[in-house]
Amino acid sequence: MARPTKYKPEYASIAKKICELGGTDVEVAEALEIHAATLYRWRNEHKAFCEALKAGKNKADDRVEMSLYRKAVGYTFDSVKIFQFQGEELIVPYKEIVHPDTTAAIFWLKNRRKDEWRANPESETDSNKDTSININFVDAKKS
Repeated sequence: MARPTKYKPEYASIAKKICELGGTDVEVAEALEIHAATLYRWRNEHKAFCEALKAGKNKADDRVEMSLYRKAVGYTFDSVKIFQFQGEELIVPYKEIVHPDTTAAIFWLKNRRKDEWRANPESETDSNKDTSININFVDAKKS
């Protein structure tokens, strides 16, 4: 006779929230005070739990994807600088500019447009080329 499960339906919403915040499977397991193997078993046995994990991870991944995109193209945001002037605090609002980041743009394009941006693109003509190397040695004694 098998031991009764400790799984509760409310664990699905807890797991989803932890994943939305960037939590890993191990962190979800720790929060639920279970072993990671138990989490994987529950994922296989309880459809709602599995879907909650996926939904939470997708939301976190979407947030990271948007952040990478914004870093690649640049953005502005409202900010303030706080100064001290004649003993008084002076708060000056301004627009902060985050310039586009070349590395983020390249990373984005290599993943989103692999055929055009991968490190070694292979065209149709390249795949038909003869890549063998012919080396002719000259006997220095004969010349």
